[in-house]
Amino acid sequence: MISGVHGTIIAKTGDRVIVETAGGVHYEIAVPLGVLERLPEEGAVVALQTIPVIREDSWALYGFDGDHERSVFQRLLGTTGVGPRLALAILSTLGGARVVRAVTGGDVATLCTVPGIGKRTAERLIVELKDKLGDVTAAEAVGGPSAAAEQAVQALVNLGYTRADAEKAVGGQVSADGTGSTVDLIRGALQLLTKRK
Repeated sequence: MISGVHGTIIAKTGDRVIVETAGGVHYEIAVPLGVLERLPEEGAVVALQTIPVIREDSWALYGFDGDHERSVFQRLLGTTGVGPRLALAILSTLGGARVVRAVTGGDVATLCTVPGIGKRTAERLIVELKDKLGDVTAAEAVGGPSAAAEQAVQALVNLGYTRADAEKAVGGQVSADGTGSTVDLIRGALQLLTKRK
């Protein structure tokens, strides 16, 4: 089982990143949007935690830059009717922390913002996962978003951006150790959001 890949980023495209290891092997890894935005530029060295999904007709590798989203992805895969593509879409749309909050809080509306998830699927996710996220919730409390990041998100929401867009933009600005001043996070996130328009 491939539990991690360490190497140089060769390419970033769509929801995938190609990493070349020291041995010259290239791995194509599907990652959530938030992870892709946090990754350094091509040519930089990166370490990703991975989950391989092997089926009769395909072999795919999914990557994460931390334990939290990797754990949420694993729990999502264990849910009825949720395959790796939908699990990736859920994390790309909401991010790991929001998925946990939506499930534990019974927030059907938030889960329904994910393309491909209707009310029935959202309700099933809540029923099946609500009691299985105890350790993931604890991990979020330890390594969750900083106060500065939360303040930056709220400031962007106050400026008229949706919470989902604000969280993605701020998440892309938070450094690897989770630090960064509120002002710097807002400035960087606004630059990212303006480029998207």
